[in-house]
Amino acid sequence: MTSTPSGIPGTADDSAELLPIASGARTRAALRTLIRPDRGRALLGLGVLVGATAVGLLVQPLLGRIVDIVADGRPADALTLPVVLLLVVAVVQGVTTTLGLTQVARLGETVLARLREQFVERALHLPADRLERAGAGDLTARVTGDVARVAEAVRSALPEMARSVLAIVLTLGAMALLDVRFLLAALLAVPVQALTARWYVRRAVTVYADQRVANGAQQQQLLETIGGAATVRGHRLEEQHTEKSARRSRKAVELTMRSVHLVLGFYARLHIAEYIGLAAVLVTGFFLVRDGSVSIGTATAAALYFHSLFGPVNAALVLLDDAQSAAAGLARLVGVTDIEESAAQLPHQRTEAGAAVTVDAVSHAYGPGRTVLHEVSLALRAGEHVALVGTSGAGKSTLARLVAGVQQPTGGTVSVAGVHQPTGGKVSVAQSAPGPAGPSVVLVTQEVHVFTGTLAEDLRLARPDATDADLRTALATVYALEWAEALPEGLATVVGEGGHRLDPARAQQLALARLVLADPPVAVLDEATAEAGSAGARTLERSAEAALAGRTALVVAHRLTQAVAADRIVVLEAGRVVESGTHDELRTADGPYATLWRAWSGSRNAPRTR
Repeated sequence: MTSTPSGIPGTADDSAELLPIASGARTRAALRTLIRPDRGRALLGLGVLVGATAVGLLVQPLLGRIVDIVADGRPADALTLPVVLLLVVAVVQGVTTTLGLTQVARLGETVLARLREQFVERALHLPADRLERAGAGDLTARVTGDVARVAEAVRSALPEMARSVLAIVLTLGAMALLDVRFLLAALLAVPVQALTARWYVRRAVTVYADQRVANGAQQQQLLETIGGAATVRGHRLEEQHTEKSARRSRKAVELTMRSVHLVLGFYARLHIAEYIGLAAVLVTGFFLVRDGSVSIGTATAAALYFHSLFGPVNAALVLLDDAQSAAAGLARLVGVTDIEESAAQLPHQRTEAGAAVTVDAVSHAYGPGRTVLHEVSLALRAGEHVALVGTSGAGKSTLARLVAGVQQPTGGTVSVAGVHQPTGGKVSVAQSAPGPAGPSVVLVTQEVHVFTGTLAEDLRLARPDATDADLRTALATVYALEWAEALPEGLATVVGEGGHRLDPARAQQLALARLVLADPPVAVLDEATAEAGSAGARTLERSAEAALAGRTALVVAHRLTQAVAADRIVVLEAGRVVESGTHDELRTADGPYATLWRAWSGSRNAPRTR
């Protein structure tokens, strides 16, 4: 959920910096790249569909032949051959069409799966500050609505479009073989159809793109309002948020109605084109039959050919509706993938055992005038545990995310064990970017997600090759094995949504067990014990201490008891380091930390230093 500087969700203005949308050329290039590995299947499917369509074009001449037989008064047994041939054509066309459409459908599903994988992979690597500026609603709309639109187009529009275009081209060729004048008559409908398509596409591109943006804004507002419902009620902002939701909903409905009116006008123009073309073919047939240029059966076949075009032409043009909507959705998906492609690629390197972290003159801003860190420099010695302390808004979590590689600094450098990047906002590691031996840095935050699946599967997200014994060892390390084995089915118990619910303290222990399994040399904990109530705080602190044993650690301390246990404490104020030292040194110095300590321990018995 995106929060404004005031801390009240949803009070930001409507001018969010949405995620980019790819240009038409870039979208087409991305589509070609997605299809390239399956060119063989595409050519096979196209070839089979061409054969199926060509076989189907024999129906009209055979019907024309039947008309000629009847018109000439021939015996009834003369109808046997054309009728049998019609049955054969129907069977062959049905079989080949099924095979062709199957190949096209498989191609579409393969390409769609590849697109989804790329989108999810790159969406997971979006810079956190970039995502916060755009708002979760924009990304949610893309991963749900846009993916659904593209999927629908791939499953229905793509096979139908391929078959329709082939039918149009081959049918017009067949009309030319009957008599080129039939083809010329049929082409009278083309200008109206072309103008209709142009009229529609010009308007549809803008309407559907705006509609997707409006749906994203609507989802963003709903997410913010529902997610921050307690805060909204606490500040008496119900009417303001209701009006914002209503305004964005009206915008989405207005664009939907514009698209409906657009489609209605599109169909009306298509009917006019059909009337013009069929009338022209019938009139041409009348004059050609009267002059003896063609038989009644041939004129009938020509009329049937043109009539058979109603379906494919209308389908192809109507599919422009799905195509424009899918193209708008695809452009939004490609726009997200391009963020990751254009961003600096971070080297994912496993550091030597006992790695150290160096933060050199790092600054970070979430936008103009929103600088949260000012040239912070910090060094963590190998195996050292450093606690970050400061008031809310001091920049602790931002610095933790920069060290973890989740975000990139806007200035300065972050390096791990000497792996250094040039100035200008680079980091040398990523949160879950595994190298040959696993990730270099792992971040555990206050907001921990329990994935749907068995407890063992949830743990193996950190190390897929871990054995059950490894899982039990990791759980035992963080003091979670007892309750894990007490679950209804032990490690095989389904947890997460729809499964066994874990309370916040156990969810945090699960996250810490994943940290143990990942076994990174550097660990970053961002208030990872804050979700536990007072009863579970000590247990979680013991779990965190055990998980961090033998690692270089940066801990954002929610409770100052964590700072007391650290090797060194770093105090941040307004994005700057103002103090650094041990608990006893800083308490004696009577500076900002001493003030925080007195406020913290005023109603508590201060714990003993170690």
